[in-house]
Amino acid sequence: MEIGGYVMYDEIFEKVRLIIDRVRNEGDMALFELTEMFDGVRIESIKVSREEVDRAYESVDDRLIDSLETAKENIERFHYITMPERDIRIDFGDCIMGKKLVPVDAAGLYIPGGRASYPSTVLMSAIPANLAGVKTVVACTPPDKEGGINHLTLVAMDLCEIDEIYRVGGAHAIAAMAYGTESVKKVDKIAGPGNIYVTAAKLLVQRDVAIDLPAGPSEVLVIADESAEADVIFLECISQLEHDPMARAILVTTSAELGREVEEKIRSVISDPNFKFTVVASMAEAVEASNRIAPEHLVIIAENHWQVFEKIRHAGSVFLGKFSPVSAGDYASGTNHILPTGGYARMFSGLSVETFLKSVTYQELSKEALERLGQAVINLARAEGLEWHAKSVEERLK
Repeated sequence: MEIGGYVMYDEIFEKVRLIIDRVRNEGDMALFELTEMFDGVRIESIKVSREEVDRAYESVDDRLIDSLETAKENIERFHYITMPERDIRIDFGDCIMGKKLVPVDAAGLYIPGGRASYPSTVLMSAIPANLAGVKTVVACTPPDKEGGINHLTLVAMDLCEIDEIYRVGGAHAIAAMAYGTESVKKVDKIAGPGNIYVTAAKLLVQRDVAIDLPAGPSEVLVIADESAEADVIFLECISQLEHDPMARAILVTTSAELGREVEEKIRSVISDPNFKFTVVASMAEAVEASNRIAPEHLVIIAENHWQVFEKIRHAGSVFLGKFSPVSAGDYASGTNHILPTGGYARMFSGLSVETFLKSVTYQELSKEALERLGQAVINLARAEGLEWHAKSVEERLK
Protein backbone atom coordinates (compact mmCIF):
# COMPACT_ATOMS: atom_id res chain seq x y z
CA MET A 1 0.00 0.00 0.00
CA GLU A 2 1.19 3.52 -0.76
CA ILE A 3 0.52 6.51 1.48
CA GLY A 4 1.64 9.89 0.22
CA GLY A 5 3.68 8.23 -2.52
CA TYR A 6 5.67 6.11 -0.08
CA VAL A 7 5.23 2.39 0.46
CA MET A 8 3.44 1.72 3.72
CA TYR A 9 3.68 -1.99 4.43
CA ASP A 10 0.97 -3.68 6.43
CA GLU A 11 3.45 -4.25 9.26
CA ILE A 12 3.86 -0.48 9.66
CA PHE A 13 0.13 -0.05 10.15
CA GLU A 14 0.08 -3.01 12.51
CA LYS A 15 2.93 -1.57 14.62
CA VAL A 16 1.21 1.80 14.75
CA ARG A 17 -2.13 0.23 15.61
CA LEU A 18 -0.54 -1.50 18.60
CA ILE A 19 0.99 1.79 19.75
CA ILE A 20 -2.38 3.54 19.48
CA ASP A 21 -4.08 0.78 21.46
CA ARG A 22 -1.46 1.03 24.21
CA VAL A 23 -1.95 4.77 24.55
CA ARG A 24 -5.74 4.41 24.61
CA ASN A 25 -5.59 1.75 27.30
CA GLU A 26 -2.61 2.87 29.41
CA GLY A 27 -2.53 6.66 29.00
CA ASP A 28 0.52 8.44 30.40
CA MET A 29 2.22 5.19 31.39
CA ALA A 30 2.35 4.17 27.73
CA LEU A 31 3.73 7.58 26.74
CA PHE A 32 6.57 7.33 29.26
CA GLU A 33 7.51 3.82 28.14
CA LEU A 34 7.15 4.46 24.39
CA THR A 35 9.20 7.65 24.64
CA GLU A 36 11.99 5.71 26.31
CA MET A 37 11.71 2.98 23.68
CA PHE A 38 11.69 5.19 20.58
CA ASP A 39 13.49 8.37 21.68
CA GLY A 40 15.99 6.78 24.02
CA VAL A 41 15.20 9.01 26.97
CA ARG A 42 13.27 8.56 30.20
CA ILE A 43 11.30 11.76 30.67
CA GLU A 44 10.13 12.90 34.08
CA SER A 45 7.09 14.84 32.89
CA ILE A 46 5.02 14.99 29.73
CA LYS A 47 3.81 18.55 30.00
CA VAL A 48 6.39 21.32 29.53
CA SER A 49 6.36 23.80 32.40
CA ARG A 50 6.13 27.58 32.18
CA GLU A 51 9.55 27.80 33.83
CA GLU A 52 11.09 25.68 31.07
CA VAL A 53 9.63 27.98 28.42
CA ASP A 54 10.94 31.06 30.24
CA ARG A 55 14.43 29.54 30.46
CA ALA A 56 14.40 28.90 26.73
CA TYR A 57 14.42 32.64 26.05
CA GLU A 58 17.69 32.99 27.95
CA SER A 59 19.60 30.79 25.49
CA VAL A 60 18.07 31.98 22.20
CA ASP A 61 19.86 34.73 20.30
CA ASP A 62 17.79 37.92 19.96
CA ARG A 63 18.42 37.87 16.22
CA LEU A 64 16.66 34.51 15.98
CA ILE A 65 13.71 35.83 17.95
CA ASP A 66 13.57 38.80 15.58
CA SER A 67 13.61 36.37 12.64
CA LEU A 68 10.72 34.43 14.16
CA GLU A 69 8.80 37.69 14.58
CA THR A 70 9.44 38.62 10.93
CA ALA A 71 8.25 35.24 9.72
CA LYS A 72 5.25 35.35 12.06
CA GLU A 73 4.21 38.76 10.73
CA ASN A 74 4.34 37.62 7.09
CA ILE A 75 2.57 34.34 7.76
CA GLU A 76 -0.19 36.12 9.70
CA ARG A 77 -0.61 38.69 6.96
CA PHE A 78 -0.96 36.12 4.16
CA HIS A 79 -3.29 33.86 6.12
CA TYR A 80 -5.45 36.73 7.36
CA ILE A 81 -5.94 38.15 3.86
CA THR A 82 -6.74 34.73 2.38
CA MET A 83 -9.02 33.48 5.14
CA PRO A 84 -12.66 32.86 4.08
CA GLU A 85 -15.66 34.99 4.99
CA ARG A 86 -16.94 33.98 8.41
CA ASP A 87 -20.63 34.27 7.55
CA ILE A 88 -22.58 34.15 4.30
CA ARG A 89 -26.20 35.28 4.58
CA ILE A 90 -28.47 35.35 1.52
CA ASP A 91 -31.92 36.94 1.49
CA PHE A 92 -34.07 35.34 -1.21
CA GLY A 93 -37.09 37.45 -0.31
CA ASP A 94 -39.36 34.80 1.16
CA CYS A 95 -36.55 32.91 2.89
CA ILE A 96 -33.11 33.50 4.36
CA MET A 97 -30.32 30.98 3.97
CA GLY A 98 -26.68 31.02 4.80
CA LYS A 99 -23.56 29.41 6.08
CA LYS A 100 -21.43 30.36 9.04
CA LEU A 101 -17.95 29.15 9.75
CA VAL A 102 -17.02 28.11 13.27
CA PRO A 103 -13.66 26.88 14.55
CA VAL A 104 -13.06 23.48 16.07
CA ASP A 105 -12.95 23.69 19.86
CA ALA A 106 -9.50 22.13 20.29
CA ALA A 107 -6.61 21.54 17.90
CA GLY A 108 -3.50 19.43 18.38
CA LEU A 109 -0.35 20.36 16.48
CA TYR A 110 2.38 17.86 15.69
CA ILE A 111 5.82 19.47 15.43
CA PRO A 112 8.47 17.06 14.10
CA GLY A 113 11.78 16.55 15.86
CA GLY A 114 14.46 13.91 16.00
CA ARG A 115 16.79 14.60 13.06
CA ALA A 116 16.10 18.34 13.35
CA SER A 117 13.84 20.80 15.14
CA TYR A 118 11.28 22.86 13.29
CA PRO A 119 10.20 26.08 14.99
CA SER A 120 8.98 27.21 11.56
CA THR A 121 6.37 24.43 11.63
CA VAL A 122 5.08 25.87 14.89
CA LEU A 123 4.33 29.15 13.10
CA MET A 124 2.82 27.42 10.08
CA SER A 125 0.35 25.41 12.16
CA ALA A 126 -0.39 27.63 15.15
CA ILE A 127 -0.96 30.92 13.31
CA PRO A 128 -3.83 29.56 11.14
CA ALA A 129 -5.36 27.90 14.20
CA ASN A 130 -5.24 31.17 16.12
CA LEU A 131 -6.69 33.16 13.23
CA ALA A 132 -9.51 30.62 12.95
CA GLY A 133 -10.36 31.26 16.60
CA VAL A 134 -9.62 27.79 18.00
CA LYS A 135 -10.19 27.96 21.78
CA THR A 136 -7.55 25.44 22.84
CA VAL A 137 -4.33 24.76 20.92
CA VAL A 138 -1.86 22.14 22.18
CA ALA A 139 1.34 20.83 20.63
CA CYS A 140 3.40 17.64 20.75
CA THR A 141 7.06 17.44 19.79
CA PRO A 142 9.68 14.76 20.52
CA PRO A 143 12.20 15.33 23.34
CA ASP A 144 15.94 15.37 22.79
CA LYS A 145 18.32 12.88 24.42
CA GLU A 146 18.24 14.90 27.65
CA GLY A 147 14.45 15.02 27.71
CA GLY A 148 14.27 18.68 26.77
CA ILE A 149 12.72 20.54 23.85
CA ASN A 150 14.66 22.68 21.39
CA HIS A 151 14.72 26.17 22.90
CA LEU A 152 13.90 27.98 19.66
CA THR A 153 10.90 25.69 19.18
CA LEU A 154 9.71 26.54 22.70
CA VAL A 155 10.08 30.26 22.00
CA ALA A 156 8.10 29.88 18.77
CA MET A 157 5.35 28.06 20.67
CA ASP A 158 5.26 30.82 23.26
CA LEU A 159 5.10 33.55 20.62
CA CYS A 160 2.13 31.71 19.11
CA GLU A 161 0.46 31.42 22.53
CA ILE A 162 0.09 27.64 22.42
CA ASP A 163 -1.86 26.60 25.51
CA GLU A 164 -0.04 23.39 26.42
CA ILE A 165 3.17 21.77 25.17
CA TYR A 166 3.94 18.05 25.49
CA ARG A 167 7.37 16.41 25.17
CA VAL A 168 6.18 13.40 23.22
CA GLY A 169 6.52 12.49 19.55
CA GLY A 170 5.84 9.78 17.01
CA ALA A 171 2.68 7.75 16.57
CA HIS A 172 2.11 7.76 20.35
CA ALA A 173 1.83 11.56 20.30
CA ILE A 174 -0.88 11.36 17.65
CA ALA A 175 -2.74 8.75 19.70
CA ALA A 176 -2.46 10.89 22.84
CA MET A 177 -3.99 13.93 21.15
CA ALA A 178 -6.67 11.81 19.48
CA TYR A 179 -7.89 10.07 22.64
CA GLY A 180 -6.43 12.04 25.54
CA THR A 181 -4.40 10.84 28.53
CA GLU A 182 -3.97 12.02 32.11
CA SER A 183 -1.60 14.74 30.86
CA VAL A 184 -2.53 15.28 27.21
CA LYS A 185 -5.77 16.95 26.24
CA LYS A 186 -8.02 15.29 23.70
CA VAL A 187 -8.50 17.43 20.59
CA ASP A 188 -10.98 17.64 17.73
CA LYS A 189 -8.44 18.03 14.93
CA ILE A 190 -4.78 17.09 14.52
CA ALA A 191 -2.50 19.00 12.15
CA GLY A 192 1.16 18.91 11.23
CA PRO A 193 3.67 16.87 9.23
CA GLY A 194 5.63 13.82 10.30
CA ASN A 195 7.36 10.62 9.22
CA ILE A 196 5.58 7.54 7.85
CA TYR A 197 4.69 6.34 11.37
CA VAL A 198 3.13 9.68 12.27
CA THR A 199 1.27 9.73 8.95
CA ALA A 200 0.04 6.18 9.48
CA ALA A 201 -1.17 7.11 12.96
CA LYS A 202 -3.07 10.11 11.62
CA LEU A 203 -4.76 7.93 9.02
CA LEU A 204 -5.72 5.33 11.63
CA VAL A 205 -7.15 7.75 14.22
CA GLN A 206 -9.19 9.79 11.75
CA ARG A 207 -12.18 7.58 12.46
CA ASP A 208 -12.34 9.36 15.81
CA VAL A 209 -10.68 12.72 15.22
CA ALA A 210 -10.26 14.94 12.16
CA ILE A 211 -6.85 15.37 10.54
CA ASP A 212 -5.51 18.07 8.25
CA LEU A 213 -3.81 16.17 5.41
CA PRO A 214 -1.30 13.38 4.79
CA ALA A 215 2.07 15.18 5.04
CA GLY A 216 4.96 12.77 4.89
CA PRO A 217 8.61 13.03 3.75
CA SER A 218 9.38 16.19 1.81
CA GLU A 219 9.66 16.43 -1.97
CA VAL A 220 10.27 18.91 -4.76
CA LEU A 221 9.68 18.78 -8.49
CA VAL A 222 11.43 21.30 -10.72
CA ILE A 223 10.18 22.16 -14.21
CA ALA A 224 12.99 23.82 -16.18
CA ASP A 225 13.73 24.82 -19.75
CA GLU A 226 17.08 25.55 -21.41
CA SER A 227 17.20 29.03 -19.84
CA ALA A 228 17.48 27.63 -16.30
CA GLU A 229 20.77 27.57 -14.42
CA ALA A 230 22.03 24.24 -13.10
CA ASP A 231 23.30 25.83 -9.87
CA VAL A 232 19.83 27.15 -9.00
CA ILE A 233 18.16 23.80 -9.64
CA PHE A 234 20.87 21.99 -7.70
CA LEU A 235 20.21 24.24 -4.69
CA GLU A 236 16.46 23.55 -4.81
CA CYS A 237 16.96 19.81 -5.00
CA ILE A 238 19.72 19.47 -2.42
CA SER A 239 17.85 21.64 0.08
CA GLN A 240 14.90 19.26 -0.02
CA LEU A 241 17.05 16.14 0.13
CA GLU A 242 18.67 17.31 3.38
CA HIS A 243 15.33 16.99 5.19
CA ASP A 244 15.23 13.23 5.47
CA PRO A 245 16.61 10.07 3.80
CA MET A 246 13.15 9.52 2.33
CA ALA A 247 12.90 13.04 0.88
CA ARG A 248 13.00 13.14 -2.91
CA ALA A 249 13.74 15.55 -5.74
CA ILE A 250 12.67 15.34 -9.37
CA LEU A 251 13.73 17.45 -12.36
CA VAL A 252 11.57 17.56 -15.47
CA THR A 253 13.41 19.45 -18.19
CA THR A 254 13.62 20.02 -21.91
CA SER A 255 17.42 19.89 -21.68
CA ALA A 256 19.24 16.58 -21.20
CA GLU A 257 22.50 18.47 -20.68
CA LEU A 258 20.94 20.48 -17.84
CA GLY A 259 19.64 17.29 -16.22
CA ARG A 260 23.04 15.59 -16.32
CA GLU A 261 24.77 18.69 -14.93
CA VAL A 262 22.33 18.94 -12.02
CA GLU A 263 22.66 15.23 -11.24
CA GLU A 264 26.45 15.50 -11.23
CA LYS A 265 26.33 18.40 -8.78
CA ILE A 266 23.95 16.53 -6.46
CA ARG A 267 26.07 13.37 -6.53
CA SER A 268 29.11 15.42 -5.54
CA VAL A 269 27.31 16.02 -2.24
CA ILE A 270 25.21 12.85 -1.81
CA SER A 271 26.60 9.60 -3.20
CA ASP A 272 23.24 7.89 -3.62
CA PRO A 273 20.61 10.65 -3.78
CA ASN A 274 16.87 10.13 -4.03
CA PHE A 275 16.92 12.21 -7.22
CA LYS A 276 16.00 11.62 -10.82
CA PHE A 277 15.57 13.72 -13.92
CA THR A 278 13.34 13.24 -16.92
CA VAL A 279 13.81 14.84 -20.33
CA VAL A 280 10.66 15.94 -22.16
CA ALA A 281 10.10 17.42 -25.60
CA SER A 282 8.11 20.45 -24.49
CA MET A 283 6.83 22.47 -21.55
CA ALA A 284 3.40 20.97 -22.22
CA GLU A 285 4.83 17.51 -21.55
CA ALA A 286 6.56 18.82 -18.44
CA VAL A 287 3.26 20.19 -17.13
CA GLU A 288 1.53 16.89 -17.86
CA ALA A 289 4.21 15.01 -15.92
CA SER A 290 3.99 17.42 -12.99
CA ASN A 291 0.20 17.22 -12.79
CA ARG A 292 0.43 13.44 -12.82
CA ILE A 293 2.94 13.43 -9.93
CA ALA A 294 1.16 16.23 -7.99
CA PRO A 295 4.25 17.29 -6.01
CA GLU A 296 4.37 18.90 -2.60
CA HIS A 297 6.66 21.69 -3.84
CA LEU A 298 6.74 22.67 -7.50
CA VAL A 299 9.44 25.02 -8.80
CA ILE A 300 9.06 26.47 -12.31
CA ILE A 301 12.15 28.04 -13.85
CA ALA A 302 11.44 28.90 -17.45
CA GLU A 303 11.26 31.94 -19.70
CA ASN A 304 7.45 31.78 -19.64
CA HIS A 305 6.91 30.52 -16.09
CA TRP A 306 3.53 32.27 -15.67
CA GLN A 307 2.19 30.58 -18.80
CA VAL A 308 3.41 27.23 -17.51
CA PHE A 309 1.83 27.90 -14.11
CA GLU A 310 -1.58 28.53 -15.71
CA LYS A 311 -1.67 24.86 -16.75
CA ILE A 312 -0.76 23.50 -13.31
CA ARG A 313 -3.68 21.82 -11.54
CA HIS A 314 -2.09 19.63 -8.88
CA ALA A 315 0.64 20.91 -6.55
CA GLY A 316 0.94 21.77 -2.89
CA SER A 317 2.73 25.09 -3.37
CA VAL A 318 4.34 26.60 -6.47
CA PHE A 319 7.50 28.73 -6.69
CA LEU A 320 7.99 30.79 -9.84
CA GLY A 321 11.33 31.98 -11.17
CA LYS A 322 14.95 31.74 -10.00
CA PHE A 323 14.48 34.16 -7.11
CA SER A 324 11.62 32.21 -5.47
CA PRO A 325 13.31 29.42 -3.51
CA VAL A 326 11.22 26.88 -1.65
CA SER A 327 13.16 27.94 1.45
CA ALA A 328 11.39 31.31 1.36
CA GLY A 329 8.03 29.56 1.65
CA ASP A 330 9.43 27.19 4.25
CA TYR A 331 10.18 30.03 6.61
CA ALA A 332 9.14 33.59 6.05
CA SER A 333 7.40 34.68 2.83
CA GLY A 334 3.95 33.87 4.22
CA THR A 335 2.50 30.85 2.45
CA ASN A 336 2.20 27.62 4.42
CA HIS A 337 4.80 24.85 4.30
CA ILE A 338 2.54 22.11 5.67
CA LEU A 339 1.54 20.55 2.36
CA PRO A 340 0.24 17.27 0.94
CA THR A 341 3.01 14.97 -0.28
CA GLY A 342 3.43 12.14 -2.73
CA GLY A 343 0.41 12.76 -4.97
CA TYR A 344 -2.07 13.82 -2.31
CA ALA A 345 -2.04 17.33 -3.82
CA ARG A 346 -4.51 15.86 -6.32
CA MET A 347 -7.14 15.87 -3.56
CA PHE A 348 -5.83 17.94 -0.62
CA SER A 349 -4.87 21.57 -0.16
CA GLY A 350 -2.10 22.82 2.08
CA LEU A 351 -2.81 23.82 5.67
CA SER A 352 -4.67 27.13 6.07
CA VAL A 353 -7.12 28.91 8.35
CA GLU A 354 -9.86 26.82 6.71
CA THR A 355 -8.20 23.69 8.10
CA PHE A 356 -9.47 24.64 11.55
CA LEU A 357 -12.94 25.81 10.49
CA LYS A 358 -16.13 23.91 9.82
CA SER A 359 -19.33 25.22 8.29
CA VAL A 360 -22.87 25.28 9.64
CA THR A 361 -25.66 26.00 7.19
CA TYR A 362 -28.93 27.58 8.27
CA GLN A 363 -32.27 28.73 6.88
CA GLU A 364 -35.40 30.60 7.85
CA LEU A 365 -38.42 30.00 5.59
CA SER A 366 -41.48 32.22 5.60
CA LYS A 367 -44.95 30.72 5.19
CA GLU A 368 -44.89 31.87 1.57
CA ALA A 369 -41.60 30.07 0.96
CA LEU A 370 -42.92 26.83 2.44
CA GLU A 371 -46.05 27.14 0.27
CA ARG A 372 -43.83 27.60 -2.77
CA LEU A 373 -41.65 24.56 -1.96
CA GLY A 374 -44.13 22.45 -0.04
CA GLN A 375 -45.65 20.30 -2.77
CA ALA A 376 -42.24 19.37 -4.17
CA VAL A 377 -41.09 18.31 -0.69
CA ILE A 378 -44.29 16.31 -0.08
CA ASN A 379 -44.05 14.54 -3.45
CA LEU A 380 -40.38 13.62 -3.03
CA ALA A 381 -40.79 12.48 0.59
CA ARG A 382 -43.66 10.13 -0.34
CA ALA A 383 -41.69 8.84 -3.33
CA GLU A 384 -39.01 7.79 -0.87
CA GLY A 385 -41.56 6.20 1.46
CA LEU A 386 -41.07 8.78 4.24
CA GLU A 387 -44.67 9.64 5.09
CA TRP A 388 -43.95 11.67 8.21
CA HIS A 389 -41.52 13.84 6.27
CA ALA A 390 -44.37 14.64 3.95
CA LYS A 391 -46.81 15.25 6.80
CA SER A 392 -44.34 17.60 8.57
CA VAL A 393 -44.84 19.97 5.66
CA GLU A 394 -48.46 19.13 4.84
CA GLU A 395 -49.73 19.83 8.36
CA ARG A 396 -47.95 23.17 8.52
CA LEU A 397 -49.67 24.29 5.34
CA LYS A 398 -53.22 23.43 6.46
